[in-house]
Amino acid sequence: MPNLESISLYLAHDHIHRFIDGNDLKKNIIDHRPRLNKFLFNIRSIISLNDQTSLLSNNDIQRTFSNFTGNQIISCVNYFPKMKRGQCHIYSYPYTLNYYHNITNNFPGGLFKRVREISLYDEHPFEYEFFIEIAQAFPFLRKLSLSNRKGQQLKNNKMNYPLIKYPHLNNLELIDIHKDYVELFLDNTKTLLSDNLCLSVEYRPLRKVTNNFKKDTMRFNCAKVIQLMIPAKFKISQRFKAYFPHVKMSQFY
Repeated sequence: MPNLESISLYLAHDHIHRFIDGNDLKKNIIDHRPRLNKFLFNIRSIISLNDQTSLLSNNDIQRTFSNFTGNQIISCVNYFPKMKRGQCHIYSYPYTLNYYHNITNNFPGGLFKRVREISLYDEHPFEYEFFIEIAQAFPFLRKLSLSNRKGQQLKNNKMNYPLIKYPHLNNLELIDIHKDYVELFLDNTKTLLSDNLCLSVEYRPLRKVTNNFKKDTMRFNCAKVIQLMIPAKFKISQRFKAYFPHVKMSQFY
């Protein structure tokens, strides 16, 4: 189709030997379409670190787009030694999808008014400032999933950070995480959640950060939860019921 003037390409490619970059797009798409004047794309490529002799940086990837015109091109490269995987996300900006997955501490920033669903993952801790940036970047966010087993290193920092606000969030998944993030999201002195929230969370960190459902600073946000999903069997105490007064309980094992 050499006469195409506009292309939108959305691709996720796993288990390849190298990242997809600007050179690939130019060689395989742009050079074969002389009339192309609009090229929107969102591409995520994942490699195994076992197959690599050298690791490309984000600057290496960005340089492959030096001759691209039109939309701004964003790239974000991450390496996960424990998983032995590398990830490269390249996309034209403004962002056109309604989801943005696998956001890490290397998040390049921006404003994403179309995005309604995100997932966060890293092998390094997410600090308070990161969540402030996420809340500002995704003002109409409805679903947030978080996976991070590393506790915060700056948790006891006494800086006066602003309250984190998610005014449209109605689905929050806190599975496979350190307890610090349960505390961050449920403590109303740190985060303001919206009403009618569906919360997925592990029981042990939930019980610990709420001091066995007695801590007052978390009652306000927990009272906004209407559906609670916990991947474990546990005894539902009277304190638990009082902590989540509007919950329709769902348990899965």
